[in-house]
Amino acid sequence: MKMLVDNRLLIALSARLCAAGHDCRHVLDLGLDEADDIEIWNWALSENAVVISMDEDFAYLANRPGDRGRLVWVRLGNCRNHVLLETFDKLLDSITTAIDGGQRIVEIQ
Repeated sequence: MKMLVDNRLLIALSARLCAAGHDCRHVLDLGLDEADDIEIWNWALSENAVVISMDEDFAYLANRPGDRGRLVWVRLGNCRNHVLLETFDKLLDSITTAIDGGQRIVEIQ
């Protein structure tokens, strides 16, 4: 699965997802670290990538009528880095199953 990790999340998350076999990039890798949310969203749409973000604005973009983008919305609040990484390790199979099954927004809480 192709994924794009947003600015508010760790580059280490992108590396962890790559190690798990996914084609994952961080916005910093693409020079999108200063881009508006809509630019990031449009890049993900053009590349058929799932956005991974804590930013609620992406949930609004994903819920627009006719939009086909996909989002993993991280709603863990402020947590330690290892908690974020361990959460993804634990939930990655269910996240990919949900996205592959047609779910467009997957919330991580």
